[in-house]
Amino acid sequence: MILCCGEALIDMLPRLSTEGEAAFAPKAGGAVFNTAIALGRLGEEVSFFSGVSTDMLGEILVGTLSASQVDTALLARSNRPTTVAFVKLVNGQASYAFYDEASAGRLLSAADLPALTEKTRALFFGGISLVNDPAASAYEALLNREADSRLIMLDPNIRPGFLVGKEADYRARIDRMIAKADIVKLSDEDLHWLEGEGRIADLAQGILARGPELVLITEGAKGATAFSARGGARQRPAPVVSVADTVGAGDTFNAGFLAGLSRAGKADKAGLSQLSPEELDACLDLGIRAAAITVSRAGANPPWKHEI
Repeated sequence: MILCCGEALIDMLPRLSTEGEAAFAPKAGGAVFNTAIALGRLGEEVSFFSGVSTDMLGEILVGTLSASQVDTALLARSNRPTTVAFVKLVNGQASYAFYDEASAGRLLSAADLPALTEKTRALFFGGISLVNDPAASAYEALLNREADSRLIMLDPNIRPGFLVGKEADYRARIDRMIAKADIVKLSDEDLHWLEGEGRIADLAQGILARGPELVLITEGAKGATAFSARGGARQRPAPVVSVADTVGAGDTFNAGFLAGLSRAGKADKAGLSQLSPEELDACLDLGIRAAAITVSRAGANPPWKHEI
């Protein structure tokens, strides 16, 4: 079982009405939510932990999880509102305006943390859930509680526009979580935001020096590269596809990589330490192929196993 821990929200995606007027269509989303959905569709045993509302939008979230075979037993339900994000697309690239004040996700606390069984071998964290307290501190506490015994993957999926007045605290939290994680995934943009200018390989080595076993760097159409604490790097190309938009691309890559680990029997701490170069390539390839399908269609719509 892989447990995805982080935000679930409603993305309001730009559309045209039947009269040709600008409109928005509600779509279940959130970075960690998308990764859970993608894992379920890829046939992996996956559960999701987040603060989720009992309101109308919260029911859409729960229904979407269930439809993609994601276990919802660990959700922390409340009558607080659901987070909403309005999406703007420019040349297929997404930017977001979040409405998150006093939401079910943001007010998640350490008191809501679930008890886990031995069945849970790996945990995934990331997204805007790591910005605002009390939820951010709750997720960090869960990571700290489980990091010694379970595989931890982290993708901050940084949204600078969401960090106004919070950047220093956020950077400190991400630094602490990186030090506890086994796998850290960053887009090239995220890497430069964290580490500044420089060669990707050099900056990735700086992340590795903080403690992770693997650092995964995605570069869109260029593919992805894995840098290992054991030395060396593995780069895999991306297929050429017609891009509808990039919503959910990185989230789907994360799911594909984790699914690859699971299929290789390496989705735990011991397995990761024994991962061969060929198995690592296969994990990267699965993540890249899954993400390529997602970007070929509108919104965060990860592929099912039979589509890969």
